[in-house]
Amino acid sequence: MEKPQYLINVCASFRVKGEAKGICHKKGSHNLLGYMEEGILDRDIDARVVSTGCLKQCEDGPVVVVMPNNWWYKEIDSEDKVDELLDALEKGEACEDHLFT
Repeated sequence: MEKPQYLINVCASFRVKGEAKGICHKKGSHNLLGYMEEGILDRDIDARVVSTGCLKQCEDGPVVVVMPNNWWYKEIDSEDKVDELLDALEKGEACEDHLFT
């Protein structure tokens, strides 16, 4: 198996004991996983999307982290914002409008 160029981590707010707390899941981060996966395939981006446990950035959720670049995005709560993120990623760039500062 070849490693993808990017690993896109989407906060799903789960804690160590398994319960969902925080903001990301309440704002629908898990609902965007399928849309994000389709966008990656449509754009032919070499990436995988995974949901994660809580990333401890609730005040800025939903949070998405793109590795290995360590780009942390805040408030990715709509298909439009996912599109902006993926459009930038397709060019190998960060989506400056949604980066943590």
